[in-house]
Amino acid sequence: MDQLLNDFSPGLFFMQAVILIVLLVLLAKFAWKPILSSLDEREEGIQSALDQAENARKEMQNLQADNEKLLKEARAERDAMMKEAREIKDKIIADAKQEAGEEASKMIENAKATIKQEQQAAIAELKKKVADLSIGIAETVVKKELASQDDQLKLVEGMLEDVTLN
Repeated sequence: MDQLLNDFSPGLFFMQAVILIVLLVLLAKFAWKPILSSLDEREEGIQSALDQAENARKEMQNLQADNEKLLKEARAERDAMMKEAREIKDKIIADAKQEAGEEASKMIENAKATIKQEQQAAIAELKKKVADLSIGIAETVVKKELASQDDQLKLVEGMLEDVTLN
């Protein structure tokens, strides 16, 4: 360190200081402003890119939220449509069962009415045949018993007595 102090030259020191100051002035005038402005521009560009990235991230979050909302709405709509379809299916089945029951009841009533009509017709025909047979038998019996005129007179007198007695 002593040797440095021994070799010290004030003129050289002064010249080096002047050169340093001139160099700093030149750097300040021509180099520092462009360097600082390019650094500011770069900083602004980086900040702008960061802001854009943040905006893009927020927009993606909004899009994801919108997508989830749309998906929930679509699921709710699908569930509503499925429920409505089940209700319509159940209603159609119930209506078909009711209609089939009503149709079956009508068919049963029609069958009962037809059976009753046929039964009454058969009874009427049977009564007619019985009446015809009775008349035929009575005719045959009366012809045999009333073969003579005296028998006929007795029958008529007997009937007249029955009529007057009542």
